[in-house]
Amino acid sequence: MKILVLGAGKMGSFFLDLLSFDHETAVYEKDPKRMRFTYNCQRLTTLEEIKAFAPELVINAVTVKYTIPAFQEVLPSLPADCIISDISSVKTNLKDYYETTGHRYVSTHPMFGPTFANLNQLSEENAIIISEGDYMGRIFFKDLYSRLGLNIYEYTFEEHDRTVAYSLSIPFVSTFVFAAVMKHQDAPGTTFKRHMSIAKGVLNEDDYLLQEILFNPYTSDQVSEIRDELKELLDIIDHKDSERMKKYLTKIRNHVKRDIEIRSER
Repeated sequence: MKILVLGAGKMGSFFLDLLSFDHETAVYEKDPKRMRFTYNCQRLTTLEEIKAFAPELVINAVTVKYTIPAFQEVLPSLPADCIISDISSVKTNLKDYYETTGHRYVSTHPMFGPTFANLNQLSEENAIIISEGDYMGRIFFKDLYSRLGLNIYEYTFEEHDRTVAYSLSIPFVSTFVFAAVMKHQDAPGTTFKRHMSIAKGVLNEDDYLLQEILFNPYTSDQVSEIRDELKELLDIIDHKDSERMKKYLTKIRNHVKRDIEIRSER
């Protein structure tokens, strides 16, 4: 299959490396310097080159801010039967946009990134394939993610956004709060260093991505739950209530234990 990847960033380069030995691949990137570490693929910098390449599948791997603009730019240069796809972690407005293009489409979300994941060992990572869209496109990504050993889940666009609001906004907000109140430690403990490492990774993400995840329509409810838990915990601390603290710790330990049990049953 002839596959065009839009963007030669971390995830774009990952997909190129992954696909280039089984497919004819090309990358479209306006900044030639970003293509220095792309191998075994054609390097395209103009729309005329895209038209000549005539891809059968486009994987949009640009930053989330430019996902739709990137599609709009290349769409006139694509064959009518080309499947277009994205790997964006934020799907807001994508369904409506796809349905205006006249192209078959597929949308997926690899629930990992180069910041934290070991890209050579992904068996504990997850991927979401949106159940709405082209059947053959979904089969392609299902096969691809299966070969990587990823755990695959099929959600609608709405179900995806609810999942992202839970799985990303809660740790992101918690990290923001940690980063906002932290102070330099000359001799930090292990837990502090781990939180600091996570904070550096999260804050290294694109500002627009962080914003869009937090502006997800389902995020507010999740953040409200964090606020309620903090309010309860602060009250326990203020009153130095040992009995309530014991009950609170039991509650959250059981919560974590239940999550581990559910995962082990799968």
